[in-house]
Amino acid sequence: MEFETWSEQETFALGKSIAEKAKAGDIYCLDGDLGTGKTVFSKGFAAGLGVTEHVTSPTFTIVNEYEGRLPLYHFDVYRIADPEEMYEIGYEEYFYGEGVSLVEWAELIRELIPAHAVWITVEKDLQKGLDYRRIVLKEAET
Repeated sequence: MEFETWSEQETFALGKSIAEKAKAGDIYCLDGDLGTGKTVFSKGFAAGLGVTEHVTSPTFTIVNEYEGRLPLYHFDVYRIADPEEMYEIGYEEYFYGEGVSLVEWAELIRELIPAHAVWITVEKDLQKGLDYRRIVLKEAET
């Protein structure tokens, strides 16, 4: 599926609507260049799970946990130099737990991502405007 958003509010709302349908054990992989709106999308996603805490990108901590209708495990693996580091933080407990995992920069650890994950790519197109985003959702093939 492909979506277009024209403002931060629309990107937030799209993230929220996707998360409202999320189930325990779901994994969403979020990719896009720096500054494309992954954090705005993530904040909307958290809101869709009922998270009321302030959501930030876990760049230095690798994973932040939030409580909502389901736990949200928000990963930012940009600084992962080797996928082995994911084993050290116990990623499997998150991926195969009772919550929902949202993984920014998931392409960097593709070999660890389960086949049932949903891939979301966020792209800018400055010719269409500073706030324009093309967001492509690729659901797992069953």
